[in-house]
Amino acid sequence: MINIAILGCGVVGGGCASLIVENKSMLEALANDTVDIKYILDLRDMPDSPFADKMIKDFNIILNDPDVDVVIETMGGARPAYDFSLACLEAGKHVVTSNKEVVSKFGDTLLEAARKNGVNYLFEASVGGGIPLLRTITDGIASSNEITEISGILNGTTNYILTRMFGSGASFENALAEAQEKGYAERNPSADVDGIDAARKTNILAALATGKLAGEELIHTEGITKINGEDVVAAKKYGAEIKLLGRVVRSGDKTYAYVAPHFVPHSNMLSNVSGVYNAVSVSGNYIGDAIIYGQGAGAKATASAVISDVANIISGKEKHATRSFLRDNSFPSDFAEFCCKRYVRFADGENLDKAAMIFENAKILERNAIVTQKMSEKEFSEKISLFKVENVIRVL
Repeated sequence: MINIAILGCGVVGGGCASLIVENKSMLEALANDTVDIKYILDLRDMPDSPFADKMIKDFNIILNDPDVDVVIETMGGARPAYDFSLACLEAGKHVVTSNKEVVSKFGDTLLEAARKNGVNYLFEASVGGGIPLLRTITDGIASSNEITEISGILNGTTNYILTRMFGSGASFENALAEAQEKGYAERNPSADVDGIDAARKTNILAALATGKLAGEELIHTEGITKINGEDVVAAKKYGAEIKLLGRVVRSGDKTYAYVAPHFVPHSNMLSNVSGVYNAVSVSGNYIGDAIIYGQGAGAKATASAVISDVANIISGKEKHATRSFLRDNSFPSDFAEFCCKRYVRFADGENLDKAAMIFENAKILERNAIVTQKMSEKEFSEKISLFKVENVIRVL
């Protein structure tokens, strides 16, 4: 018998439990053994849950039970999720998670613990929800290509807000309120709208592409709170949509990783991704550009990705940890050297003649907005310091 324990019975944890029960026969066929949920850890009393007989409040029961083979961590937050995951790995239990914060902050330590103890630490659901993204990158594209760039819409909440701003002309504030009403955004939406959630996912993608895990504070991160109707009008005039992108860009021996809003031209498929959906473009030196698209959040989509990892473990496809992340404080490269074009909206109709002189060959979009030529972050910062600016958006 294969026994599974679930840490956390919220939206994702409950979804995982339901999927295991509903697809029990399929999982047992893969494992050639019986598969059962033995414990579900949650501090809340849930007498009406269909899994009430599995509920416990003491983590040590799971840790000290030698019959627990696989632990699914869906608690959210860094602690105690990290501590519980590490303890389970050291006890010889496989761990599967959807927790991008833990993977982004502690993935190197947890993968090393998995390797030392001959078990797996898998996290397909940590980026892209239900999209089979990480395995496609590592087992598919990266196995035969040098990955040169990953650019993706990694947060469904911000993509929904931007879609509403473009589609209906809603203000940022109204689009956010609508997202909260529909359950797409939390009451405190900072992790989404300030880019924090996307930055954690970008950090994981960078680690998959390079094998190096950065400190989260080293991922340059911007959100969408400064975007308004003027920017939307300018983007349409430019022939683009505004999308919050997480990007990993490799250029020679440099690798840049950052999150920021972008003008995405209509010629790029990412511009067509709307609502709460996610999409990631992966570029390889042989495959060219590949787009991976799908539902990025929700109980069923995320649970599907979690249980796909469980299925790979119990079927024997994942016999022990094969990934490793190296902690490198010099990674990623200095963002000041990163080069791109930028849309600039000046305050109060700044003198465009002066802007045209400072930003040579800039494209004028509106009475107070331009798109610059490609230049480094350092050069742009020096030039823009001469102006009063209301918003800057990078151009893909």
